[in-house]
Formats: sequence, C-alpha cells, structure tokens
Amino acid sequence: MPYFKPFKVIIVGFDGVLGSVLAGALDLFSFTGVSWQRFLDEAVEPRFDVQIASLGGADIRCSNRLIMRAHCDIQEVTECDLLLIPTIGDSIDKVLSQNSDLIPHIKRLANTKADIASNCSGAFFLAKAGLLDGKVATTHWGYASKFKADFPLVDLQENQFVTQSKNPSKNQPKIDSAHQSGNIFCAAGGSAFYDLGLLLIERYCGREISTQVAKTQIIDSKRGNQNSYTNVTLHKPHSDQLVKQVQEFIEENFKQSMQVSNLAAMVNITPRTLNRRFQSCVAMRPIEYIQAVRIEQAKRLLELGDVTIKSLAEQVGYDDISSFTRLFKRATELTPKEYQDKFSRLAI
Repeated sequence: MPYFKPFKVIIVGFDGVLGSVLAGALDLFSFTGVSWQRFLDEAVEPRFDVQIASLGGADIRCSNRLIMRAHCDIQEVTECDLLLIPTIGDSIDKVLSQNSDLIPHIKRLANTKADIASNCSGAFFLAKAGLLDGKVATTHWGYASKFKADFPLVDLQENQFVTQSKNPSKNQPKIDSAHQSGNIFCAAGGSAFYDLGLLLIERYCGREISTQVAKTQIIDSKRGNQNSYTNVTLHKPHSDQLVKQVQEFIEENFKQSMQVSNLAAMVNITPRTLNRRFQSCVAMRPIEYIQAVRIEQAKRLLELGDVTIKSLAEQVGYDDISSFTRLFKRATELTPKEYQDKFSRLAI
C-alpha cells in the first residue's frame, strides 16, 4: 500500500475573514484523498495536512460573527508547501489595518519554498506585502477599481478566474506540473476559490486526484473567466448631469435604433464631445454603453428562462442575430444558449 506524505497547507485566519471560505478551504484540502476513497470503500490517504494559523493562535472572529479556533500560531510556522490567504469579509481597509502584523509573516513565508495563494479580496494582503508588484493578479470584479487605485504596480486581470505568477526571489517547490510554473496564485470572487483549489490540488497531486475532488464535491471545473458572472455597474458615480441624461435615455429606449450623432444632438453637443465626456465619466464610449445596457438586459431575460434565443436579439434592439451573438460572447465568454443553460432559473 503506497504512503503519501501529506503536503502542509497553512490557511491564514484573521478577524473579518469570510467564514465560508475559511471553512471551505479547510474542507476542500482536508478531504482530498478521503471522500473519493470512502465512496469506493478504498483506503483513506489524506494528501494534505491543513492547519489554520492566526497571530498568537488566537480565536478568529469571522465576518458572519462565527468564532473559529486556530490550530496554531503563524509566528511559529517556519515552512509550509502552501500558504493560503482567504477572502476578506469585512471592510478591506479596516481588516488590513487591524491585521497589519500578519504582513511580515506573509513576506517571511513567501521567501521559503511555499506556494502563496489568495482568494478574492485576500489579494489585498498579498499586494500590501508587495508580493504582487509587477505581477499578474486577480480579485473580485467588484473590488477591481479599488485594487487598481491602491496598488497601481500590480497587473490586475480582473476578468480572470485564476492567475499565477512567478516569484523569482526564492526556490521553486519541487513539484512536477505541466500546467503551472509559478508560485503566486490569485483567484477571483466567491466560488472561484474552487477553481483555485482544484488547480492547486492538481499541482500537488496530479490530474486524477483533482478530478476525484471535483466529482465528489460536485464542482464545475471549466468555467473560464468571471466576465459571465459580472453584473456591470453601469451607473458609475459622477456629477455630469448631461451624461446622466443620456444614460437614462439609453436605458429607457435601448430597444430602439440609436446613433451617437442623434444622442449628441439631443443634448446640443458634438458627437466628439459626447464621446469624451462619456469616456471620462463611465469609462465607456456611448456606443459601448448602449451595447452594455443591451447585453445586461439580454442576460436578465436569459436568466428568467422564458425567452428563445431566436427572439432574444430583437427584444434587446438588434436586427442581426449573428452580430448580437458575437457581442454577447465577447462580453460574457459564453454564447446566449450557454449562458441560459448555466444561469436560467428554470434550469436550477
């Protein structure tokens, strides 16, 4: 019977952590080599030794007020194979400020052979520690603007579910992987943690074990990126009343044929000026805003599940079905049919 020395995983616990991710990470790695084997009545072989570490080994008050007990003091952790930073559930600035003493320990462990990974807003800890400067990273799309403003040296890829980058300042872990060569990983929001978890399980244990975990946990492991999950914030805060007037007109009349020249004439400015002011206020040109409104409406109709793909384009202002389909896929990385199959309430 083969024996596998478990890889050591340290999950960083801190007040304000999102409890579901803290517990979910503990479960996902702890049951690798366990659940599948139990189902098949095979010998259990845990592949990971997982511990939650906090400053001083103190109890952790999660953002949902659940109190979780740490297994160890992060100050006493000298090495691990994987250091995981879970999601910040409370105010990001507040949590970073109150847990600033964690930063030196994250830096310290980053200078060992450990892989470093964050989920969602946990990437703010890595960026605060300077570990992401000049590297690709991702976080929840809702935090993208703040992240870019706070950490302009990071190459944020907010549409990616998982990113990986190389930390050349330390030795690489001796793990064969045809898919990943780096050792700093970031996952986007919420359940993207599972994409990251499966990637890391494959990195350490191989594709077969990762597939076993995906099957036992019922995880969709081929979701691509988070564009299809993004609820576009069309009304970005700004004070330009003229732009707001045009925005409201577009949102109320998106089914109609619209020309930027007509919109500009409606508010007595040139199309060039309208383009410039739109770009300044909402980071889109008017034509892009029209498309975004129409795509959002199409998504809502598809989610309701009571619309055929054939009639969808016409309902959101497009005569050309193929053109609409191309725009929809560019925005969501899914065809309308794929989006409906994935998100329709009737399919749940």
